Amino acid sequence: MTTMIVKRGDIFYADLSPVIGSEQGGIRPVIIIQNDIGNKYSPTVIVAAITSQINKAKLPTHVEISSEEYGLNKDSVVLLEQVRTLDKKRLKEKIGHMTDSDMEKVDKSLLISIGLY
Repeated sequence: MTTMIVKRGDIFYADLSPVIGSEQGGIRPVIIIQNDIGNKYSPTVIVAAITSQINKAKLPTHVEISSEEYGLNKDSVVLLEQVRTLDKKRLKEKIGHMTDSDMEKVDKSLLISIGLY
């Protein structure tokens, strides 16, 4: 069995079902926001959901990303208020890796989401 290599900033398709209420669900892109030590040794990863519904309310916890830059079907938004821990078995194919400048935006929005900024 090969071990999946997961790095902070990677974008994967993941199966987020089943869900309850307003949680993001189905097979959708997610960004890995967990640190790389955890990514290497833990069977789980911490992710933020990505949506192509860019008409959603623009919150300080949202980061817009380009479809062309990241291999997505549509321009999308990282939802840092939709953070989940997933078993790595939920991860499907890797589709990209976030640029340093976009990761800085993700980090700031994550700090806002968890009340540290």
